[in-house]
Amino acid sequence: MAKIRVMSAGAVEGPVTVLAPEFSQASGHEVELAFNTVGALRDRFIAGEPTDVIILSFPVIEALEKDGRLAAGSRTDLGRASCGVAVRDGMLMPNIATVDGFKRMLKFAVSIAANDPAHGGSSGIYLADLLKRMGLYDEVAPKLKLSKTGRECALALVRGEAEIGITFTSEFIAVPGTRVVGTFPKEIEYVNGYAGAIPKDAAAAPARAFLDFLASPASQARFKEFGLA
Repeated sequence: MAKIRVMSAGAVEGPVTVLAPEFSQASGHEVELAFNTVGALRDRFIAGEPTDVIILSFPVIEALEKDGRLAAGSRTDLGRASCGVAVRDGMLMPNIATVDGFKRMLKFAVSIAANDPAHGGSSGIYLADLLKRMGLYDEVAPKLKLSKTGRECALALVRGEAEIGITFTSEFIAVPGTRVVGTFPKEIEYVNGYAGAIPKDAAAAPARAFLDFLASPASQARFKEFGLA
């Protein structure tokens, strides 16, 4: 049986980590998982790091398709993640139902765990832009405790290194000890879709089987459990 190497964005780490062993048991194929930010994985892939399946955001998958780096017709949409706010279990939950409430949270929070835009995290890039558009960047930036990945952001929250966490809710749900407050208000929401695809020179049959497994109704129910619609 084959070993399937998978590069995957952290926003879908929860369900993919749960489902990979189930696929291995059913198929006999071993799955080797590597998670990171979309930007970091894109750069590694373009630099030539081999993989059999790559799971990235819709825009990046589309760009790789246009560059001819992916097997034709291999794209498989898996789910959409929403950016949101979380606190450590047992802490008071701020009211972020409105944009004004979201701004108050940012102003009064002592520390905020978030993805570092410099490491290519989609949520971190969006948050930095949002703060600038709100005119709050200079006020909030000193409070940010920046992490390389969404999972590290969630873990920083659990360890008490930050009062508030901001990244995709799917990344908080995957880490015990966090409690999701909610997604961003509608007016400023950030929803990012994720798709898997097969590089043009990868072992197509086992990789196709893995993507089909992730896209099956039973697996998609797992994605929903992690907040991925």
